[in-house]
Amino acid sequence: MSGVENLARVPELKKKLLWTFALLAVYRIGIHIPIPGVDSAALAEFFANAQNTLFGIFDMFSGGGLSNMSIFALGIMPYISASIILQLLTVVSPELKRLQKEEGEAGRKKITQYTRYGTVLITVVQGFAIAAGLESAASPTGAPMVLIPGLGFKLMTVLTLTAGTIFLMWLGEQITEKGIGNGISMIIYAGIVAGLPSATINTVRLMTMGEITLFVLLFIGVFMVATLAFIVFMERGQRRIPIHYAKRQMGRKMFGGQTTHLPLKINTAGVIPPIFASSILMFPATLAQFSSVQWLQDISSFLSPDSIIYNLMFIGIIIFFCYFYTAIMFDPKGIAENIQKQGGFIPGIRPGARTREYIDKVLARITLWGAFYVSAVCVLPMVLISNFGVPFYFGGTSLLIVVGVAMDFMGRIESYLISRQYEGLLGKAGKGR
Repeated sequence: MSGVENLARVPELKKKLLWTFALLAVYRIGIHIPIPGVDSAALAEFFANAQNTLFGIFDMFSGGGLSNMSIFALGIMPYISASIILQLLTVVSPELKRLQKEEGEAGRKKITQYTRYGTVLITVVQGFAIAAGLESAASPTGAPMVLIPGLGFKLMTVLTLTAGTIFLMWLGEQITEKGIGNGISMIIYAGIVAGLPSATINTVRLMTMGEITLFVLLFIGVFMVATLAFIVFMERGQRRIPIHYAKRQMGRKMFGGQTTHLPLKINTAGVIPPIFASSILMFPATLAQFSSVQWLQDISSFLSPDSIIYNLMFIGIIIFFCYFYTAIMFDPKGIAENIQKQGGFIPGIRPGARTREYIDKVLARITLWGAFYVSAVCVLPMVLISNFGVPFYFGGTSLLIVVGVAMDFMGRIESYLISRQYEGLLGKAGKGR
């Protein structure tokens, strides 16, 4: 907090913060703009009975857009799903792999363009399924969801939801470019945080009605605080590999002869694995909830958040994406080559291929523990809370996303302030000369 007073003294940082908050405010305003033709009263009754189901999880990630059936009802999840598909295809497609690794910035722009096309396709499919489901669904009192069903409503819903998701995708890119932090993560973070006050009020209301005892509420509060502390502790956890640099003489000067370390985070993938896992599990279950087909209803019952099948699949997908995303983000071969070029070595390990194998082995080992940590944080609180009937906003997935994104956001601000401090010191040194 000592660095907060310095924010106003850095015009560029203040501008980035204003951009971030302004774009997030636009997102929150759009959450309250409903799709034309939907009965809001019948929709509110329907979602009142679906808080602790997959609809509740999807609504949490969409920031309340689904329960309002707003233009941002699908949230940013179609873009995340398209990113998952493109990243998986990159592993098996030589052309996409070449674009990612050899073409540089132009290749990354091409992959981003493909991701946008995939987002539009997924949004159209999901939008049509939601439109058809709304026409066939009714509130618990029997009131129809759609005022005037038909082809016109379906087309209007598909166009509205597609435009809303594309606009959200653009907002995320603008936050990444002009603001601070990863735009997609910031949008999900803002949606979860915006729902925390209402979730807290709802939990207190349940206690006053006698559905939750004071002891259970205190237990959940203590458990949440302990989970937050555990998340912060694990997110800061590192395995530091020592690196020695041999002395080298260049002209009359001697370089090297120092010892540093290579930090490997326990959770290199961050909040991406639980977001990806939730996106994959919510897509078929959401379609099933809006349909009356029996086999789709069976899928929905199997994928209820308190079922063993759902949690086992959730853990498996989290572990897979922890390794998959770490492999994409971290390149042991390139790091080993850079260490060798700079005259460095890991004590007891030969430079080159042996160094790469050692780094890869250490990274695989700590990633396994990181995957177990993420799985435990996401699953155990959800199992406990679902048994007490508390909203999903207090589950491990939401806490992990909120804490992870907040730590990344503050870390970026701190790095920016430190870099500006060094720039100021360098400028003063130049004037002194």
